[in-house]
Amino acid sequence: MPRLPDDANLFFDVHVFVCCNRRPDGHARGSCAAKGSERLRDYMKARAKELGIARMRVNSAGCLDRCELGPCAVIYPEGVWYRLDTTADVDAVLERHVIAGGRATDLLLPEE
Repeated sequence: MPRLPDDANLFFDVHVFVCCNRRPDGHARGSCAAKGSERLRDYMKARAKELGIARMRVNSAGCLDRCELGPCAVIYPEGVWYRLDTTADVDAVLERHVIAGGRATDLLLPEE
């Protein structure tokens, strides 16, 4: 949905939601938290600060309903979804998407 002329200015230029949902052990769909998403979220917060990225917020999210593909994150305002397995993946997303304005294409989640 496009922004309207009377909308307030964005408080954050970049808003990242990292799924930190935790299902019971052995659940058929798995969960992002069981795959290490909380550690990756914490790393992303610290690394963004180290890099001096302003007006960016990294939040925990409940289930983003893509558990089988996780650990996953979505970045707004673009609505781009990534799989984050390692701190190197987080670095790639921060460098290529947030800083450079492109995409970390090798980490994109499929549309379906």
